[in-house]
Amino acid sequence: MPSTITLLHPDKLFIGGKWILPRSTARLRLVNPATEDQFFEVAEAGPQDVDAAVAAARRAFDDGPWPRLSASARAAKMRELGAALERRCARLDAAWTAQVGTPVSMARGSGMGASALLGYYAALADTTAFEDVRPSAGFMSKVAVVVKEPVGVVAAINPWNGPLMGMMMKVAPALAAGCTIVMKPSPETPLETFMLAEAAEEVGLPEGVLNLLPADREASDLLVRHPGIDKVAFTGSTSVGLHVASVCAARMARYTMELGGKSAAIILDDFDPAQTGPMLAPLVTQLCGQACINYSRILVPRSRYADHVESLAAAMRSVSVGNPLEDATQMGPLAMKRQLERVQGYIAKGVAEGATLATGGGTPKDLDRGYFIEPTVFAGATNDMVIAREEIFGPVTAAIPYDSIEEAIAIANDSEFGLSGGVYTNDTDRAYAVARRIRTGHFTQNGREFDLTNPFGGFKKSGYGREGGPEGMDPYVEIKTVFLPEAPSALR
Repeated sequence: MPSTITLLHPDKLFIGGKWILPRSTARLRLVNPATEDQFFEVAEAGPQDVDAAVAAARRAFDDGPWPRLSASARAAKMRELGAALERRCARLDAAWTAQVGTPVSMARGSGMGASALLGYYAALADTTAFEDVRPSAGFMSKVAVVVKEPVGVVAAINPWNGPLMGMMMKVAPALAAGCTIVMKPSPETPLETFMLAEAAEEVGLPEGVLNLLPADREASDLLVRHPGIDKVAFTGSTSVGLHVASVCAARMARYTMELGGKSAAIILDDFDPAQTGPMLAPLVTQLCGQACINYSRILVPRSRYADHVESLAAAMRSVSVGNPLEDATQMGPLAMKRQLERVQGYIAKGVAEGATLATGGGTPKDLDRGYFIEPTVFAGATNDMVIAREEIFGPVTAAIPYDSIEEAIAIANDSEFGLSGGVYTNDTDRAYAVARRIRTGHFTQNGREFDLTNPFGGFKKSGYGREGGPEGMDPYVEIKTVFLPEAPSALR
């Protein structure tokens, strides 16, 4: 990874295919969570810049070439964009580590993953039937042409934990469908979107198709409310998502939401406790627990409760916590000071509620700088405790005992969230039977899969709509039915 991160235009915004100065001199100052030092700053967009970006995207959609290109032509340009991203892989990977504290062992390959997702949706654009001729049973027509048309101008609003892939989960299907986009990254992690804008300029993406607004919450709210935005693609907290949904509903704007989670991993009675820790600890501590699909509840058979908890606690104690730039590091810091304070607050609540710290709960030894926290396991937890109800967004999990599989399923479903989940068993038939009864959108046997060639999203307050897979392009199209006396010559 490069020792320093460079951008071509850190002081400017990418709007209408050009790098322009923002209307104000405000800057977003980025802090490295492993050192607590400021290491970069970029331009910050203001209200007038929001209007300019939306206007540019609006012109590109209403009058520009992108929505009118053939799907194969859009796909070809997307592949060029993917290749340009690959040329920036080292910088993209380094940005994730510097901004979020993601260990290099996890950050490596993030740029390649984003390029691959562009390629996946380019291939999907090549093969999707955007026009489908069907028979009509109407009185005045013989055929109906069912057309998939781009939904319009998309506001892509992304959080800080997965800055590149999270944004690409919105940008790739939107481009494939023929939409134009205003990217609004988190103010803590804007670097990847600057590089994406550089790549768009390099490959000659038509002006206004991809626009960049690095800004804080005020700009996000203006963007969501803007009448020039046809669809909002939002990833973030459930509380903010509910606000965004209400604003969109008031003007019937389309939206998709990927929100919070409180996912349960259910250990069945045939699973060896010796395997519990090694298999589950990495999924609790990955990205320092700052993942919406984090297994933050572990449901354990009461008959082997102590064995499973000790296995998990031992594995969590063995997780290597420290400098994210070292290959041996398995878990880096939390992303920011306020997140550290949030996690510490939840740990204190767990203790106050009567749960027992099986391991962790404090600051790792010899780490007196940076936003580090120990991997933490609560034993003796019940599902009515705050630590089992609310999303902590840190490397903290609660082990909850159960007496029957019926009770385990009831506990897992007793949550306002429904994003992910898993079951640990050697019996695939039992795993599938459990999976079908859990109210989540994402479920895995003996692990936690994350494959964006398949749909991802949540039930209940974990979101609305899906990202990934062919279903991930559906929210970026509108369906039009055209009745005709015969099929147009181009479709015969």
